[in-house]
Amino acid sequence: MTAAVNNRSFYRTFFSMWSILVLQNVITLSVNLADNIMLGGYSEAALAGAAAVNQIQFVYQMLLVAIGEAAVIMGTQYYGRGQTEPIRRLVVLAMHFGVILSVILFVLASCMPRQLLLIFTTDETIIAQGMIYMRVIRFTYIFFAITQILIASLRITGMVQISLYLSVAALFINCFFNYSLIYGHFGMPSLGAAGAAIATLISRVAEMLILFGFIAAKERILRMKIKEFFRFGGDMVTDYLKVMLPMMAVNSLWGLNSAAQNAILGHMSARAIAANSVASTMFLVVKSAAQGASSTATFFIGQAIGAGDEARLKWYVKKMQILFLGIAVVSGLVLFVIRVPILSLYNLEPETRAMANTFLLILSVVTVGMGYQMPVNVGIIRGGGGIRFSTIMDLISIWGIVIPLSWVLAFVVHASPAAVVWALNSDQLFKAVPGFLMVNYGHWAKKLTKE
Repeated sequence: MTAAVNNRSFYRTFFSMWSILVLQNVITLSVNLADNIMLGGYSEAALAGAAAVNQIQFVYQMLLVAIGEAAVIMGTQYYGRGQTEPIRRLVVLAMHFGVILSVILFVLASCMPRQLLLIFTTDETIIAQGMIYMRVIRFTYIFFAITQILIASLRITGMVQISLYLSVAALFINCFFNYSLIYGHFGMPSLGAAGAAIATLISRVAEMLILFGFIAAKERILRMKIKEFFRFGGDMVTDYLKVMLPMMAVNSLWGLNSAAQNAILGHMSARAIAANSVASTMFLVVKSAAQGASSTATFFIGQAIGAGDEARLKWYVKKMQILFLGIAVVSGLVLFVIRVPILSLYNLEPETRAMANTFLLILSVVTVGMGYQMPVNVGIIRGGGGIRFSTIMDLISIWGIVIPLSWVLAFVVHASPAAVVWALNSDQLFKAVPGFLMVNYGHWAKKLTKE
């Protein structure tokens, strides 16, 4: 195979998979954006209440991502070796842990909703709206866990199209019921925050049922069957936990970092939490480019390591870093350009709108650093088995630098919310340096498969 053919084949596969994953992430997040826009038009209190609850959802989602990604990292190496039976056992393990996590969160949301919301805000109006939203949204947790683990299992073999179709279906379903149940259209009651939660619940159930149908009719590589998910134990538990637990620690830090950001801003002012909700939702949409690049990189890196092809691995690392830089710059420009038209869709007070615009200008710069460092640190290094490096780097950067610095700025120096946002997102810039050094000069590739 010539280098030119390798180039064409790699770029075609990379951009095909990346574009599908980015679109899937964007559409999934557009569901949250639709919630925000429609609730923002209903009332700022309903928007802030739902935003506080969604911080809990974000922590939960990050834990689910760790559970699924552990299976993906190990599974792609087995797939590179042409073995599918171990992949099925990994997927079953991931499903069991995902369901257990969803049950724990459901119990917490049922028994102590107020205590959970007090982490993010002390505003009684926001807490009241958040509790209304949480009474319904807690029922989505189990459906979301099942869907996310199954989507991750299909990504092991490069089957990513179904995630895009699911996201499109969820967007249309959620928007229709949001519009109907928040404001009371088409003969339905006007339920405000509760209506937005019901719309999300309906879309989550629909996602899961569509995915079940797809797996039963189309999935052929892994040949997964529903009955396999009721088998417990197995000889891969220890190996899986060695990968999954450090990743849960890292992703918990990410989730708690986001929660801490909103807690710090939320305790500064109600306006800051509303502005941050708007800005962070748009930021997460643009962040999809880096997340898609990370997931795509894991697929290529895992296959090369599993096949034992060191030359191909080095070639992938070199080519993908160049792609990441291009994606990073374009992503930052996109966020800068779309901020004004998107902000015009919100019914916000002038001061809140101005603050959200400032946050988005800051995040446009942050996006450039994130667009390189995330795919390198998460997609290549962690995806290639260098989990210890990622864990240590995040521990130091988030809890040794970002959170303490932000807390001092917010509560000791009494700096502006804009300065606090800079501090809270600074790790997306400075983590590019250790990532670059490790991926180019360090030893991070590890085989996670058994003979």
